[in-house]
Amino acid sequence: MLLRHLAAKLDIDTAMLSKIERGERTAKRDHVNGLIDILNLDKKDTMSLWLADQLFELISNEEVAIQALNLTMEELLETDKEK
Repeated sequence: MLLRHLAAKLDIDTAMLSKIERGERTAKRDHVNGLIDILNLDKKDTMSLWLADQLFELISNEEVAIQALNLTMEELLETDKEK
């Protein structure tokens, strides 16, 4: 599939999709969901990769990144137990 066709299906311009592809822009959740549907990707795996990239971008330059991730993991596990 040509980039311009994929961009049209995602309702974004080709330049934006090209920047996302090169890692110069971050894909929005809607774009990722569109890619999942269009390319028939595994939703859990794809969303996990996207979210991991989002987290990395947010905390990669923080001194306490690992500590923050550990605290987040604890909170997530606690929340999961409550469900």
